[in-house]
Amino acid sequence: MSLSDSVQVLPGVGPKRVDALAELGIHTIEDLLTYFPYRYDDLKSKQLNEIQDDEKVTLRGTVATEPVVSFFGRHRSRLAFRLLIENDVVPVTFFNQPWLQKQIAAGEELAVYGRFDGAKKTLSGMKVIQAAEGMDAIYPASKSIRQSTIRNLVEAAWAKYHDDIQTVLPAPVRTRYKLLDRQTMIHDMHFPEGNSDANAAKRTAKFEEFFLFQMRLQLVKQADRIESGLAIDYNIDQLNALIKTLPFELTGAQKRVVNEICADLKRPTHMNRLLQGDVGSGKTIVAALAIYATITAGFQAALMAPTEILAEQHAENLQNVFEGFPVNIVLLTGSTKASVRKHILPQIKNGEINLIVGTHALIQDEVVYDQLGLVIIDEQHRFGVHQRQILREKGTRPNVLAMTATPIPRTLAITSYGEMDVSVIDELPAGRKPIKTRWLKSNQSDTALSFVKSQLAEGRQVYVVTPLIEESEVMDMRNAQAIYDRLRTDFEPTYKVGLLHGRMKNEEKESVMKAFKANEFQVLVATTVIEVGVDVKNATVMMIYDADHFGLAQLHQLRGRVGRSSLDSYCLLIADPKNQTAIERMQIMTETNDGFVLSQRDLELRGSGDVLGIKQSGMPEFRVGDPVADLKMLSIAQEEAIEIANTDGWDEQPDNQALSQYLNENWTGHMAFD
Repeated sequence: MSLSDSVQVLPGVGPKRVDALAELGIHTIEDLLTYFPYRYDDLKSKQLNEIQDDEKVTLRGTVATEPVVSFFGRHRSRLAFRLLIENDVVPVTFFNQPWLQKQIAAGEELAVYGRFDGAKKTLSGMKVIQAAEGMDAIYPASKSIRQSTIRNLVEAAWAKYHDDIQTVLPAPVRTRYKLLDRQTMIHDMHFPEGNSDANAAKRTAKFEEFFLFQMRLQLVKQADRIESGLAIDYNIDQLNALIKTLPFELTGAQKRVVNEICADLKRPTHMNRLLQGDVGSGKTIVAALAIYATITAGFQAALMAPTEILAEQHAENLQNVFEGFPVNIVLLTGSTKASVRKHILPQIKNGEINLIVGTHALIQDEVVYDQLGLVIIDEQHRFGVHQRQILREKGTRPNVLAMTATPIPRTLAITSYGEMDVSVIDELPAGRKPIKTRWLKSNQSDTALSFVKSQLAEGRQVYVVTPLIEESEVMDMRNAQAIYDRLRTDFEPTYKVGLLHGRMKNEEKESVMKAFKANEFQVLVATTVIEVGVDVKNATVMMIYDADHFGLAQLHQLRGRVGRSSLDSYCLLIADPKNQTAIERMQIMTETNDGFVLSQRDLELRGSGDVLGIKQSGMPEFRVGDPVADLKMLSIAQEEAIEIANTDGWDEQPDNQALSQYLNENWTGHMAFD
């Protein structure tokens, strides 16, 4: 016998039931025994004077009247009787369970679980209790299989297989965090004596789930490292010479991250690193140093950005950084003329050009590299998996550095990006001032516009953002077209107003952004399509209408369009939030400029079940643990997994034998977020 046996070995499990269990992700005995309850009903009976109003409770007494069933409406019924508890009589009602009448007889002892109405002294029954007092496990069920069936199958599996359950958490880890052995944990998750047993078991179950997930991630990461990559034996003296020419001192965070990347480049293993830094934290200069290190070793580097305007900005910035150094840089986008392409493609192929910056044009078949040593993907989430893969396959497994300005909550960094090494720039460059954020009600918007005029009078530029493009009957929100028309009336001809929205073609959007960057418009009215990363140093105000309709992460990204220089910058949130969560979002925005704090709070406010949030961002689903609410435990599980996986011969140590065997037997070949 083995926990990997099919559930078909259990009595009463035929082909139909196998399919019903499969819908719940239950295929083996292991799956069934780790299909844990989501809550427990406490079946211990209470005295009437101990019960709170609206409490779910078990009442035990003598049936004082014959049960009567009355029918009303279609398929609706009410079963009513009275329960004598010492000297008190409690009316009990069951709705839509007429079959219970056969289980209830006047004069018999009975226990009923239900919700107690303290004012009326009545019980709305949920179930008649036949079993001994204790905790009743409630399982997630489906239309195809009832939760009572699941409970019976779990009991059968436990009776037959409990001696085959091996503890997989290493003994030192269990001792350190006071965790249960696996047999006790599984027993007490399904059949706890009381709340304390259930809580201790759930704590162990959560840790085990997080830990096993993290162990698999570490093994995926190690497998990637084992495959040979390019060792970039860069020239440290030449790299230092470039650093000395920079017109500013690198921050401590930038130095740390550059060292992490350079250490990776030197190794003959494949680098797969994610560089995350908040808006304005200086990722570009870190990328530039990684590029130059690669070039000093005789390799080429490529930087791929999601839009032409961002690619042009990168090319321009890098041209300035590398002035006077042996870097031959070229820009390659969809707009590059055929005559120019014809000239530069052979130079890329023979290695004369050693830095290629561009859009997805970099991955076209006709672009052949000489010795591509480093690939940098900016705003990597904006590219599909396939596009990123093509660029990685140009050349011989070049090192990959993915960059993002979207602060990733620690929860997501530990789960969805766990197979990558993560570098974080968590410090702003000197001279950058925090953006002053104010929350105003819509009846104060004239005050906000007066402030906008004062900034325009000083020669500054302003973004005005709104959630909708045109009037909507469904949602009463300001729209870009109406705001654009109003501001043109207010500001023109003194100041020019531009409009940017998602229905424009890409060329139109880029044309508008370029015009704003060149100060041809002083006010830009836009929906949320304002490009992440586009640098307009003269823009000092971000005014957001109906700000409560945006998530925290999105508000922070919009706010990051200003504050790109040493000028004082401001974010004005115009909002009349209708619920507590929206009010909290506005308050948090005014309290912190830290994108990592905001992104984690955003996740907490939305909760781990949010369909448009986590599920689309690739967070794996866990059965017991909540990676948002249980972040501290998730972090500890990751630390323990990293320490074990990075120990030479870990799988041969006696404490880790059961863990190694479990991972080998339960390896699915892919991770949950693939």
